Amino acid sequence: MKSTDAKAPVAKKQPTKLEMHGDVRIDNYFWMRLSDAQKLAAFKDEQSQEVINYLEAENAYYDDVTAYSKNFEEQLFEEMKGRIKEDDASVPYKNNGYYYITRYEKGMQYPIYSRKKENLDAAEEILFNVNEMAKDYDYYQLGGLNVSPDNKLAVFATDTVSRRQYFLRIKNLETGKIYTDIIDNTTGGSVWANDNKTIFYTKKDPITLRSEKVYRHVLGTSTSADVEVYHEKDDTFGVYVTKSKSKKYIIIGSYSTVSTEAQFLYADNPTGSLQMIQPRERDLEYSVSHFGDHFYLLTNKDNATNFKLMKTPVSTPTKNNWVDVIPHREDTLLEDFSIFKEYLLLEERTDGLSKVRIKRWDAKEDYYLPFNEETYSVGVYSNPDFDTNIIRYSYNSFTTPASVIDFNMADKSKEVKKEQEVLGGKFDKNNYKSERVWATARDGKKVAISLVYHKDTKLNKETPLLQYAYGSYGYTIPDGFSTTRLSLLDRGFVYALAHIRGSQYLGRDWYEDGKMLRKKNTFTDFVDCSKFLIENNYTSPKHLYAMGGSAGGLLMGAVVNMNPELYNGIIAAVPFVDVVSTMIDDSIPLTTGEYDEWGNPNNKEYYDYIKSYSPYDQVASKAYPNMLVTTGFHDSQVQYWEPAKWVAKLRELKTDNNLLLLHTNMEAGHGGASGRFDALKETAKDYTFFLALENKLGTEPIKP
Repeated sequence: MKSTDAKAPVAKKQPTKLEMHGDVRIDNYFWMRLSDAQKLAAFKDEQSQEVINYLEAENAYYDDVTAYSKNFEEQLFEEMKGRIKEDDASVPYKNNGYYYITRYEKGMQYPIYSRKKENLDAAEEILFNVNEMAKDYDYYQLGGLNVSPDNKLAVFATDTVSRRQYFLRIKNLETGKIYTDIIDNTTGGSVWANDNKTIFYTKKDPITLRSEKVYRHVLGTSTSADVEVYHEKDDTFGVYVTKSKSKKYIIIGSYSTVSTEAQFLYADNPTGSLQMIQPRERDLEYSVSHFGDHFYLLTNKDNATNFKLMKTPVSTPTKNNWVDVIPHREDTLLEDFSIFKEYLLLEERTDGLSKVRIKRWDAKEDYYLPFNEETYSVGVYSNPDFDTNIIRYSYNSFTTPASVIDFNMADKSKEVKKEQEVLGGKFDKNNYKSERVWATARDGKKVAISLVYHKDTKLNKETPLLQYAYGSYGYTIPDGFSTTRLSLLDRGFVYALAHIRGSQYLGRDWYEDGKMLRKKNTFTDFVDCSKFLIENNYTSPKHLYAMGGSAGGLLMGAVVNMNPELYNGIIAAVPFVDVVSTMIDDSIPLTTGEYDEWGNPNNKEYYDYIKSYSPYDQVASKAYPNMLVTTGFHDSQVQYWEPAKWVAKLRELKTDNNLLLLHTNMEAGHGGASGRFDALKETAKDYTFFLALENKLGTEPIKP
């Protein structure tokens, strides 16, 4: 990127002594941490004003450094926007007598939720026009839409701060009236009892944001009279409430990283007593569905590392009555299942690839849906109908836009209900190539890398390549299509998705081998994939870039401390980089529930291990690549002060003249901007950073 006379902000140093297990850390930037009350106060105190001034100075510096590329960034945004069908709509799905549709209007940021009774030729009934609801807010998120069994009422959730603390309200869909009932500080989810007047919902701890209590509210009564149905007192667990697909049971579940527990009550009797399915045990996980006289459980019982499907009588549900339906398999991860009247549908993963298996309850048929590409992504929709032969699933790949497909499980016919349109007149899937290669990690494990690039891109040491990964919580990033990514591919970039340990790409063991005291495998896998790509002439350190967000931002922080010489540029989005301090402080949202992912630093063994890779603690006096760090001021998942402190410490210690930029979205949180076009603008900022480092901004206007 171009040089600038702008001066990078220098944060003041105010040493804070942090001591644990006899180890002393001096944090010069601890003062940047503000409480929620300080952030939201109308009149700022001295500390909060100083923090805000620093963040705004960093934003001003970012604007100065990138000023010359703003026109390109705007053109890139218009290019990406030009591929999107602005007046798009979802494929209607039927539930309880109505077809539900989510659609967008041209030029509008937010969706419109509507429905049609019985058939698609019926008059459209607008449920929520989010564009109208959001017009007075910088950030607006509508979620948790939940229609009552009689179709007359809907619960909805709103977040206008981006802290994922939702207000719940109820709308009369016949009159349009929104009731005065307002429930604050919820997770956004809710469940109707079958009486059409009782809802169950989950509230959060106002400080830690842990979902901890389930309440029962009756329409028309004061929310202050709501009854606490369940309180999860173990601060390493969260709690949720859901309803069985059969509509017969309300299920309250408690969960941690390695243990779950579920209780149930009859949806026809919302004031009834909770009944336990199976009390929690460490390292026993299960999720519950209902069919007939049984509960069906996806579980790791009996050391079923890759999970199996079991069933148990509703009348006697404890684990000594569980019997196998689909046994455990060493080579196949059972990710999910769906129950229909005549069929059982299984979502599996073998050798990294998703598979959909369909099995008749009468055992007359058992088969897999056929998929032909080397890398792809498939996902089964919620499919609310129980008595049907039709399932709906989505399919896409690095080169194939997303399709929504209805499949008849009886006659095996399928109907493509919708294929994603890529506008602009330039896209042809035959212009792109995708492949999967395998790097060898330093301990001998094989790590898959999914690649996509334009067919005219020459693969050599001059080829720019963006390597992406996440690698935590067992989350596997799918090999999916992206219209925005085309802006990189069409300019000669290769995109590489590294399926490192910490995900479940190769089964549950792949996750277990990338967490707790084996977390460093995640980082070394990423580095070893980078070395593989360099050694095999896909790129070189001068043209290799990396990106990750949240826990993937921690990954970025770790790899630039370990091997900064491998990369020309890094983007760390909302990065979790101050791992020791966050995991020590159980007042920070989500900390206690993370102990089984990262380890509890109150134990010295975990403290020492976490400190040995924590990016903030491991910043050293050495050269770092060009870096762009992004955060949201209201982030509840990774507090803004982690990336802010990290950048300040990097500025203090790094020995190079490479770019180091921090951009804070002062109106958003962990997920970034809420509007669909504002989100595109953030992507345009990121891509402009990489393209500028590659001197690919061009001189001619870009036409979408």
